[in-house]
Amino acid sequence: MAEAERIIGTPDIPEAEGAGPEQSASGSEDGRRPGSEDGQRAAGEPKPEAEPTPEPQAPADAEADAEPEPGPQSKGRRKIAVLFGVALFAYALDLISKMIVVAKLEHHEPIDVVGDLLRFNAIRNAGAAFGMGEAYTIIFTVIAAAVIVVIARLARKLYSLPWAIALGLLLGGALGNLTDRIFRSPGVFKGAVVDFIAPKGFAVFNLADSAIVCGGILIVLLSFRGLDPDGTVHKD
Repeated sequence: MAEAERIIGTPDIPEAEGAGPEQSASGSEDGRRPGSEDGQRAAGEPKPEAEPTPEPQAPADAEADAEPEPGPQSKGRRKIAVLFGVALFAYALDLISKMIVVAKLEHHEPIDVVGDLLRFNAIRNAGAAFGMGEAYTIIFTVIAAAVIVVIARLARKLYSLPWAIALGLLLGGALGNLTDRIFRSPGVFKGAVVDFIAPKGFAVFNLADSAIVCGGILIVLLSFRGLDPDGTVHKD
């Protein structure tokens, strides 16, 4: 028996120590390297989450350009502000000039400004502009008050800058003369207007009359051009 076993021999059994390194090496060659994603999955470790990509931000200039334009209401408020600004300026200029004329020029000799072509001569006018209609002082007072009310109501639909300037001149001039008619002698709504600008060969007037005339001329020109107070343009 011993002789038979020696002749046949026994099969070679691979050593356990040699199999381990070969399998480890083959595992590394298959792509499952330590630290790789497959290796981490095989080890049961979670996959790291990807960092979110920051969204591109629009430049500041683009944001400024994208701001909405002012609406009709905003534009209307600006035109109303122009109207009352012009009216306040015309009214203040007329009021201050009349105060100076009453204090320094009334009951004195006229002052020549440009020879005999233009002079300052203080007078009291109970009529309308340029000394007309002295017998209708109350009527002209009512008309001036009505003009102020109409302009104030029209301002709510005002979207045209030229119309705002024209109506502002009318409003300032009407307020200037109406102040005289209310607060000056001989009485309320019968007061005489202070005039002092006296061109040669023309009626004597004041700055309020000038504002009213300039506003009226501008309104006529705007009407001929077809421009309405609301900013629309029409052609006949």
